[in-house]
Formats: sequence, C-alpha cells, structure tokens
Amino acid sequence: MSTGARVMGVTMLVVVLAATGYVYADARDLVPGLVTLEPTPEPAAPFPTAPGAVEAPELTTALTALDPAAPEPAADRVQALVDEMAADSRLGGEKNVSVLVTDQLTGEVVASHRSETPRTPASTAKLVTATAALGSVPGTSTVATRVVQGDAADALVLVGGGDMMLAADAGDPDAVLGHAGLGDLARATAKDLRLRGVTSVTLTVDDSLFSGPSVNPDWDPVDLSLGYVAPVTSIAVNIAKTKAGEYVPRYADPSQHAAGVFADRLEEAGITVEGSVRHGVASEGAAQLAEVRSAPLADVVAFFLESSDNTITEVVARLVALDQGLPGSFDGATQAVLRVVAGMGVDTTGAHLSDASGLARGSTLTVETLDDLLTLVVDPGRPMLRSIAAGMPIGGLTGTLADRYLESPARGMVRAKTGSLANTSGLAGTVQDADGRQLVFAVLARTPDAWQGGARQAIDAWVTQVQACGCRG
Repeated sequence: MSTGARVMGVTMLVVVLAATGYVYADARDLVPGLVTLEPTPEPAAPFPTAPGAVEAPELTTALTALDPAAPEPAADRVQALVDEMAADSRLGGEKNVSVLVTDQLTGEVVASHRSETPRTPASTAKLVTATAALGSVPGTSTVATRVVQGDAADALVLVGGGDMMLAADAGDPDAVLGHAGLGDLARATAKDLRLRGVTSVTLTVDDSLFSGPSVNPDWDPVDLSLGYVAPVTSIAVNIAKTKAGEYVPRYADPSQHAAGVFADRLEEAGITVEGSVRHGVASEGAAQLAEVRSAPLADVVAFFLESSDNTITEVVARLVALDQGLPGSFDGATQAVLRVVAGMGVDTTGAHLSDASGLARGSTLTVETLDDLLTLVVDPGRPMLRSIAAGMPIGGLTGTLADRYLESPARGMVRAKTGSLANTSGLAGTVQDADGRQLVFAVLARTPDAWQGGARQAIDAWVTQVQACGCRG
C-alpha cells in the first residue's frame, strides 16, 4: 500500500471515530445536536393571560341611590318630637333652641322650631368653609411647599404655600396629615445644591402668603393654651403641635419651627446651614430648587370635618379667600366663604362669622343656613361636594361622633357635623329613618350649662327617636 493510501485510510478512520464520538456526545446532550436519549418533554403551557387583558366586571356604586318610594314621614309626628326636644331643660328651654328637619328627596320642610333665629354655630360653621372650598376650588387641588434661590448663590428661601400638615421627615403619600414631608424637600434641595458645588447656605422662611394676625382676637386664650387651635400660618409641621396628642400646646411661631426642622434635615443631608433662620420674602420669579405638595383639597376638607380641626379649617378658608381675590386673613376668609355659599344659593340671612372654624365668639348662623348647606352637599347634581357628606362623622363610628350613639339604633345611620362651645351645642347632618327615608336636620341650642354632656344626650336621644320612628303618614 502506498504512503498516500495509508494516509487516506488513517484520515477516514479518524473522521469516522470523531463522528461516532460526536453522535455519542449528542445523544448524551453533552454537545449541541438533534440526537438525544432524554424522553420527549411535555408541550409547553400556554402563555398566561395578562390580568389587564381580562374583561373587567361590571362597576357597582359604593352608595346606592335613595329610594323615592320610601314612605314620607308625617310632619305632625316629627313636629311632636321636635317640640318635645325644644322643651328639654338640658337645652335651655324652647326659647333657646332652633331646629329644622327637611326631606332630602323633596326639600320640603318636615318640622321646625325657631328656624329663623341666628344662633352661635360652634363647629357646625365648618360646613360653610367646607362647602365654599369645594364649591369654588377643584377638590384635586394641592398646595406646594417650595425652596427657591435667595439673593445669593448660597442663600435659600423656604416658601410656605398653605400646608400646615407637613411631616417632619418623609411624607406619606397615603396620608392626609403628613402627606408631604420636609425631609423629602430637604433631600431634594441638597441634591440640587451638591450638583452646583454648594455645601453651605443661609435660610430664610417666607410665610407671607397669609396676612393679618395669626391669632384671632375673639379666640379665648384658654383655647390657645389647651391646643384647640394654633396660630394660622402658611407653613407648619404637624399642625404646629409641640408633642404628640390631639389637644396639646402649639408653637407660637409655626413657620419658624418648620424652618428649623427643615434646617435640621438639610444638615442631615450634608448641607450646612449658617446662622439662624430668619423671616423674609422670596424675590418674585426666584428659581425653584425643589417642592413637595399637600394632600388634595377634598381630602383636607374631609380631615377637618371628621376631626373638627380648627386650625386646618382656618387655613382652607384663607385659601378660598385668595382664590376669590381677597386677603388671606381672618376677615378675608370669613367674607370669602360666606360670599361663595351665598352665590351657590344658600340663604345667609343673619349669618356672621368671626372666624371660619366656629371657635371665635360672636359668630351666628341659622339652622336654615345649615339646612341649605347640607342640601347642597347631598345633591347628586353637585358631585364636587360629595366628599363633604362622606367626611362628616358617622354616629358611633368615626370622628367627633365616634363616642356617641354607641348603644343607639341610629348608630351608623346618622352623619353629622358636631358643634360644642361653652353654653352652645349643635348638630347638623342627615339621618335615615326606619322606613328608609333620608332626612336633613340641624339643631342649635344655647344651653344653661357650659358642660355639654346633658345637651348632647338630649340631641342624640331626639335623633334616635327620629331614626327609629319611621313616622309614615
């Protein structure tokens, strides 16, 4: 055999052996190929359907419409209940009590007692501010707390936009109180400063959005000392509370305190704040470095209705005043809220507000005014006001009615705004009677005792009677 033939034979043998080896490796799935000894796999499962592609179920309403076929109450039977309550000595007797009950569906008066007499409204006056706010400003509106450039590269101005509910550090997007946070604002500001090579700044706080005194001269100093209200400014942390709790002392200068908290957050973010914080006004058109925004107005209104927070009510009223082109002061706020509701068809005869929250001495409203406000709030044609109805306390369950109606059949059936001051008790809202008829009611009384325990019991017993009555004709 020639040398060439031997080479060819060896080469062919190598190729055959290599091919055989590859086929073996392929069968063992050691190298890529079509041959395998593994069992045939099951067919792949079908690709899952995305949840968003599933046909949505039919929408259902959270609140069903009132049944127009529900029996109307007999006026004489409800009037008898009103007369009995008006004569109750715990409320001061019939000359000191005003009551109005109307049918929500028809608007007709069912029963009344001295309904045209102006009386001290206490916190039922918050219904004026709530209705004016959501009747003039979109409920989705928010206010901004901003940081802008001062007159020098290392100068900052913290500008209050009307949020006295700021968190001291991070904001909570699911909360109303503490929705926006000064810590978030400081960290965003520090990031901007570091990009420009600035590590040390001076700080000014601008709370000039609101004008006039921050404390109403008609507020009782005791109410201030007990923490029922804070000085009204355009920026504050946690409604200016000095410590945790519902009624606790408030900072005398909420703006200065908020600026101090902001300075602390800047320091923690690596920015040195030189000197002390001072009050000032930002230059018009100053460049903005960062901002945080409050909860929507509708949520803020629901917050002050449920908690009966005086300070936040005053803040919202001042925002209404600014929207109406009036000063953001006590006088501007009270003028603005009454002007707006009057323009919405509310009868404001005899109405005078010394403040927007009902805390000050000298305010007067009639139960007819309160009834008009509530009629607007529950009107299906005014959906922008529905959060007011939803935000009012529920008997035995929420807010300032959480500890009332606990043993009453009216528990959960009454939604109303409370009102309590020394020698004044009020309640205004809606109740569904035993026949399913929804009634609007308002009660204001000048009571003989400063303590309102007995007066509340008398009013709550009456509401319970109305709810349980049915009183069909």
